[in-house]
Amino acid sequence: MANARLYPFWADLTSALRTGEPQNEIRHSGEPMFDTLYADPARLEQFTDAMTGVSMANFEAFAARFDFTRFKTMADIGGATGQLSCIVARHHPHLAFSTCDLPVVQPIAERRIRAAGLAGRIEAVPLDFLTEEFPKADLITMGMILHDWNLEQKKRLIAKAWRALPEGGALVAIENVIDDARRTNAFGLLMSLNMLIEFGDAFDFTGADFTGWCLEAGFSRCEILSLAGPASAAIAYK
Repeated sequence: MANARLYPFWADLTSALRTGEPQNEIRHSGEPMFDTLYADPARLEQFTDAMTGVSMANFEAFAARFDFTRFKTMADIGGATGQLSCIVARHHPHLAFSTCDLPVVQPIAERRIRAAGLAGRIEAVPLDFLTEEFPKADLITMGMILHDWNLEQKKRLIAKAWRALPEGGALVAIENVIDDARRTNAFGLLMSLNMLIEFGDAFDFTGADFTGWCLEAGFSRCEILSLAGPASAAIAYK
C-alpha cells in the first residue's frame, strides 16, 4: 500500500503544509479516501491487509502487557479484519468479543475470524461508528482509529465510548502517541503529517491531549502504556 498508494501523495507534502488540504484521491476525483477504498473490494482488502501488517506487533504487545483480568467483554471499534480481537482472544480465553466496522468490511472479518478458529468467541458486528452508538462492553478498543479524525470527531468518539462503558470500564486507543514535548516520537510526528496528507484536518496526538479530552468526557483517570516501537496504548478509565 505504501508503494502503490501513499508514495505519490507524499510528493505533494508542500501543498498540504501550505493549504492544510488533503492530497490523496479527493484532490483528483473529489471522492474522500474511505469512499474510494470501500467502493473497490480489492483495494479495500489491500488496505485492511496493510493495516494488519502495521498493527500486529502493537496488538501483540497490548495483549501481553495490559491487565484484562477485570473485564469480561471487549468491543473493538473500527476492527477491520478482527485482528486485535483475535490476538487478544488467543491470550485471554475468558473474554468475549465484538469487532465492529462498516457492513462492507464484515465479510472480511468473518473470514479471518473463522480462519483463526475463533468464530465462537468473536462476533463481527456491522457498525458505522461515526453515526451510531457503540455497543456496550467492559472494554472498548480503537486501534489506529482516533488519529483519522479532526478534533471534533475525536471528542465525539471518546464520548461514545464513555456512554457505552460501565463504571470501572476502560477505553483503549492504540496509536503512535506523540511525547508531550513533541521531540522524541519522530514516527508519531510523521504519522501526523500523513494524516494531513490523507484528511487535511486529522492528526496524531500526545498523551496529554488524550488525557484532556477523556477527562472532559467524564473519564476519571488516564495512563499511557508503551507497546512496540513508537506505539502506545492510551487508556482512559471510567
